[in-house]
Amino acid sequence: MSENGKTYSFYGWETALIRADHPGFPGAGTPRDLYDALLKCWDIQTCAPRYRPEWSEENPTLGQCSITSFLVQDIYGGRVFGVPLPEGGVHCYNDVDGCVFDLTSEQFGGKTLCYEGNAEQFREHHFADRDKYGRYLLLKEKLLKVLNEK
Repeated sequence: MSENGKTYSFYGWETALIRADHPGFPGAGTPRDLYDALLKCWDIQTCAPRYRPEWSEENPTLGQCSITSFLVQDIYGGRVFGVPLPEGGVHCYNDVDGCVFDLTSEQFGGKTLCYEGNAEQFREHHFADRDKYGRYLLLKEKLLKVLNEK
């Protein structure tokens, strides 16, 4: 349980206490605060197309990893890494000055991922996919709207 009385399940939530100090994202707060805001933003439009048939409000983080991780990088800095997936591709997460967290880990249910020794991911590679870049811009727009409503 966190200091605000909420229970979080995303990987690294216990130590995700860094604070955003980015003027472009007022009120982003800690990654926990950001997660709360993103819950209002993630939807089927921001979900990767291949996961849309399975996306639901009960599993809102499904298909949101790379666009979320690069948005987190915009806000907190740090680096994005990718866990190789058995079916191909990678699952993105963040490392900000040694604080490792994954706001979209809940999409895997109880499956444990390895967050050590993974390759760094770069937005130039991911955003070469125009659809992914468009989804990133949409998520960013939705997040700014939510943060400005606070």
